[in-house]
Amino acid sequence: MGMNDRSRPVLDGSVKPDGIDLMSTVAHPSEIFWRQLHFSEFDVSEMSLSSLLMYVAGGGKDWVGLPIFTNRQFFHTGMWVRADSGIEKPEDFKGKRIGVPEYQQTAALWGRGVLKHEFGVDPMDCEWWMERTEARSHGGATGFIPPEGLKFNRIPGDQDIGTMMMEGKLDATLLYIVDSNLVDRAKIVFEGNPKVRRLFPDMAAEGKRYYQKTSIFPINHGMVVRRTVLEQHPWVALNIFNAFRLARDGVAARMRELTRTHVQLGLLDENAAKALSVDPYPYGVQSNLKTLQTVAEYSYEQGLTKRLVSLEEVYAPSTLDL
Repeated sequence: MGMNDRSRPVLDGSVKPDGIDLMSTVAHPSEIFWRQLHFSEFDVSEMSLSSLLMYVAGGGKDWVGLPIFTNRQFFHTGMWVRADSGIEKPEDFKGKRIGVPEYQQTAALWGRGVLKHEFGVDPMDCEWWMERTEARSHGGATGFIPPEGLKFNRIPGDQDIGTMMMEGKLDATLLYIVDSNLVDRAKIVFEGNPKVRRLFPDMAAEGKRYYQKTSIFPINHGMVVRRTVLEQHPWVALNIFNAFRLARDGVAARMRELTRTHVQLGLLDENAAKALSVDPYPYGVQSNLKTLQTVAEYSYEQGLTKRLVSLEEVYAPSTLDL
């Protein structure tokens, strides 16, 4: 799975799930999802939430979700636009040519959902260009077909989102991935490039506005376990969940301790300590119910899933009340 501070103690073995010996592999999430969806390489792995919803809706039975949410961001705040595109606000996306590494990826799903429900821009209002090839995409495994009526194109193999943005063939991109991995190919660095700029100059302010209005902190990565493993050992789901919960809580406790020291030294004010008393990364289905229901609704609304998927179909039964 991908490495972050909250999961590191499980991956490095300092926190162990009861009764389970893990052999951990760390890779870029885009690559992990591709390998798992195409080749089923791992018994337990990180997984794209959007791809998991599509997998379940399509009748897939091999994977069961675990509500361990390894990554979440305000994805829409990271959109890039060409400086000369005429896009000054989100509403200006209508009629524009928009890039996306993969149409079905969860960050793009959230971005389009926010564009529609916050700013009135329907996906059908835009022209979409996808970078990943069918063979190297998650959609190649989940049976992705562009929704009927969508203006959808694939970026030629000799180009990518970066080159098309530089050449004026795209007006904006919903997100941009230049990390080295097996499925993404863009390389041009946007930071400091005069041809492009962020749609939201103050990304933190827009994230705060969105959260205060909706109480949603968007999730894009969760985890899955092989169904045959769970059928043979039903206790695996809760034991893995508890290991990641303990790892997250240990990291949070160390952060609170460090903050208290900074407050005592006068380097931080009391508000910082109060902020760390709230967990912005809750695990569990019930603890994230509105966010999970919203992303499932967005998936159906945007035509990625042909029906509204229920959370009971996605997650291990023993985790549904968490």
